Parts: sequence; structure tokens; C-alpha cells
Amino acid sequence: MLALIMQILDVTVLNVALAALGREFRVDAAALQWVLTGYMISLAVFIPSSGWIADRFGSKRTFQLAVVIFTLASVLCGVSTEMWQLVGARVLQGVGGGMLVPVGQAMLFRAFPANERAKAGAVLSIPVTIAPMLGPVLGGVLVEYASWRWIFFINVPVGALALLFTVLFLKEEARSDPGRFDLPGFVLAGAGLATLLYGLDQGAQLGWGASQVWLSLVAAAVLIGGLIWRELAVRAPMLDLRLLTDRLFGIGNVLLLFQVGAMFGVLFLIPLYLQNLRGVSPMDAGLVLMPQAVAMLLTTQVVSRVYGRVGPKRLILAGFAVQIVIGFGLLLQGIDTSLWFLVGLLAVQGVAMGLLMTPVQTATFARISGAAMGQASSMFNVSRQVATALGTAIVATVLVVLTERGLSTVDPAVPGQLAEVQLGAYHGAFLVSVVFAGLGFLLAMRVRDADAAASLDAPTSGSQPGEREPSETVR
Repeated sequence: MLALIMQILDVTVLNVALAALGREFRVDAAALQWVLTGYMISLAVFIPSSGWIADRFGSKRTFQLAVVIFTLASVLCGVSTEMWQLVGARVLQGVGGGMLVPVGQAMLFRAFPANERAKAGAVLSIPVTIAPMLGPVLGGVLVEYASWRWIFFINVPVGALALLFTVLFLKEEARSDPGRFDLPGFVLAGAGLATLLYGLDQGAQLGWGASQVWLSLVAAAVLIGGLIWRELAVRAPMLDLRLLTDRLFGIGNVLLLFQVGAMFGVLFLIPLYLQNLRGVSPMDAGLVLMPQAVAMLLTTQVVSRVYGRVGPKRLILAGFAVQIVIGFGLLLQGIDTSLWFLVGLLAVQGVAMGLLMTPVQTATFARISGAAMGQASSMFNVSRQVATALGTAIVATVLVVLTERGLSTVDPAVPGQLAEVQLGAYHGAFLVSVVFAGLGFLLAMRVRDADAAASLDAPTSGSQPGEREPSETVR
């Protein structure tokens, strides 16, 4: 939990401080973007390999190394005096961050039997909720009243405490033999995911016709195609893609795409809508989002207690249904609409997030054995990164295209017309979340509670937690 708070807080705090970093280093937006892009690419390289590294060197040792790397890199970020130093330190941060979450998640899920993982997921939801809620507010306070350097130094006490807890309380798990290091798989996975995320990120900013965008996406398609061929051909792959042949694990990874796409699209748009169209300060925008986090936190605690009796299907369907309603509700937002109405909508979206997070995650891992947990966690987090980048890219593209199309019809002599055009663009982008949620609802209808029996309170006869490993069944 501490490590996850540190990683998520780092991302959300940094977004608020980008303008201050630009002034400090006297760089334009294109150069400043590498503070985010360098970290993202480094994450993409090490997330796929984190499962093999943990299996080879031990989960506890790998987790400790990740905490140390992330914390030391945070110090280097804070003491940077040149832009290239900051970008280099952020790349090093991504090395630690790429192992923190997948390895930590695998350790947590191994520590609980399958029918108690919903409760473990509820515990894991606490940092996922608190960090984004505190990040924008904390970032605004640190930049305004202290220094931008403290957005990185704040990680040091959290990382030190996390490392102390690992030394005192974590036990090393029995290591499995992951086989020889799959160097071609490592290169193909890291390069393929990095170029895909880079292409999606730049496409949203530069337009999809830019040469560097489509070249990145073509390269990503070739690399990922080579990765699939390679990993299905070797006995000890870097990523065991055969796990995706398990029906529930495969559906769960796609559901994650729709869940993250729907929710992160809205989370990306709301701060822009508040600050650019409503004139709300970054700190106040963070405060508007706080009720959503509180509602999500409360809902996940309830869901974790009823999941075992209700099963994942109805909870996931309810979550996507609520998200669809919220998407249409956001279309009622106007330039002068009371912010309390938006606060209420976001609070209800927090309920949707709580209904989806624990059931999707718990059901996805319901049939995964302890030995395969590291590989499965790596793939699940790869899906999360792709979903976040894809959802944000689509939403940003729709917003830009509709804005540019509307600007061509604006008459400067007509007061308020520009604001109406911008509002229309936001409404169009909000509809993207409805599409994601609608697709998620349709796919959720194919979820079978019987497939997730091991994660329920009363597993069916012959289905024991962690007993079946999909990859072994394929072989």
C-alpha cells in the first residue's frame, strides 16, 4: 500500500507542477513532455519483465530493489539542475515503478486464498483512492508555498517507511524456476509496449497524421506481432500469453480496457473543463474531485463484503450501467451550471468505480495459480497501461477535433460563442466514456459467476483456490 501510494502520488502531484517546471528550466511544452514520456517508456520496458525477475530473484528482494530505485530516483529528480538530469532521473524512476505495482500485486494475491482476494482488493483500493485525491491538492500546496522540488522529495519518507516494513514483516516466497531469461521476449515486449504508448500519447498531442505517430504505431504493431510469435514458440516465455486462453482471465483483461477507458477519460477531461472553461484553480479542481474518491473508497469496502455472495457478474454490470448514466449526466454540464451538480455526478461515478474495481480484478485472477501469479500480474498491468493511454488518447483526440471544427464557425462578433463551441467539444468527448462503458456492459454479460467460483464464499465442488493453472491446461 505504501509503495502504491508513493507511485500514484508521484504521477498526480507532478501533473500540477508541470508549469512550474517549465518556468524553472526555461523549456517549452515539447521538452517538458519528456518528463512524463521518459517515465512512461521506462515503465513500459520493465512491467512485462517484472514477473520473470520476481520469480528468478524472489518477490521480496525484487520489491525491495524497486522501492530503493524509485526512492533514490525521486531524490535525483528533486536535486536536478538541468532538464536532461530530470528526464534521466524520471527514466530511472520508471524502472522502479515498473516493478513496484505488478510484483506488489502478485505478492498480495499470493498471501490470500482466492476466496479472500476481494477483501485484499478492497485494501489495495485505499491507496488507489487516496493518492489521486490528495495528489492535485498536495501538488498545488507544495508548488505554491514550498518548491517544485518537494513534489519529488515527498516520496523519500514514504519510500523509507515502505522499505522498513519490507525488512521487518515481509517473508520471502518460495521461488519457482522461470527458465532462462528470454532476451528476445524482453526486447520485443519492452520496445513494443513503449512504442505503442509513445504513439498513443503523441497522437493525442500532435494529431494522428504526424509521421512520428504513425511510424511509432506501425513499429509497435510489428514488434508486438513478433512478441506474440516468440512467446508462443518458447517453453519459458517472458510473458506467458497462454494465460489469456483462460476464458475469465482473457475477458477480465478486456473488461479492464473498457473500465479504465471510461473512467480515466472522464478524469482526464474534468480538470481541463474546470480550469479552462470554468476558470477554477488547480487546487479547487482537486477539491471538486475529492467526493468521487471518498465514494469510491466507501463502495469498495461494501463490495468486498458482498462479492462472495453476489458474484462478479452483477456487480460489474451495475458498475458499467452507472457509468453510462454518469456519461449522459455530464452532457447536462453547462458553462454556468452549479459545480455542486458536478460534484454529485462525480460522487456517483465514484460508486461506479467501486462497483467495478474489486470485482474485475478479483474475478480476473480467480483461476490463476500462485505459481502463475507473477506472470498474470505483469500482463494485467500491461493491459492497464495500454488502457489508460488508449482511453486518454481517444478522449483528447475527440476534444481537439471537435474544438478545431467548431472554431472554424465562430463569429468573433457574437459574445459567448467561443465558450459554447468549447463546451460542445467537451460534451462530445464525454460521450466517449459512454461508448467505453456500453462496450464494457455488453462484454460483462459474458462473465460467468461459475468461472469465478474459487473467489466466492462457497466454491463449487472440486474447484479449490489457486488449484488450476490455465497455461498448464493449454500445454
